[in-house]
Amino acid sequence: MVMATENREEMLKQVDDLIEQHKGQPSALIQVLHRVQLLFGYLPADVQIKVANGLAVPLAEVHGVATFYAFFSLYPKGDHTISICKGTACYVRGSSRVLERLEKELQIKAGQTTPDNKFSLQVVRCLGACGLGPVLTVDENVHARLKTDKIPEIIKKYA
Repeated sequence: MVMATENREEMLKQVDDLIEQHKGQPSALIQVLHRVQLLFGYLPADVQIKVANGLAVPLAEVHGVATFYAFFSLYPKGDHTISICKGTACYVRGSSRVLERLEKELQIKAGQTTPDNKFSLQVVRCLGACGLGPVLTVDENVHARLKTDKIPEIIKKYA
């Protein structure tokens, strides 16, 4: 996603204001990162550095929080987010093969977004539909009892 320079500058000003509100409060890190992600749609590396410096928190801690919580993303998200379950029930029923097919069809790896920003692909540990595995979601839509040959058809529905 390419944003206008003026828009990015305004967003960075908002980040500065947010940091100023929480100066000297390292405990506000998650709250600040959440607001930054709402602004940008993800956590850009340069903004992570700005937050680390502004809150006097080590950059490693900022990055650790950003990568630990599934809510946060280090990359821009696509129009549609595909989440493939790799929990035990889905895994034993073939979710690894489904993931391989998704990566082949989309020409990206899990954690990435297609160059056209149409799809983001992520692995999750459980989607709560263990009896229907392997399962994936596209946005809020559940696709269950998947076979690898169904992947192109699913992708086409959202393209």
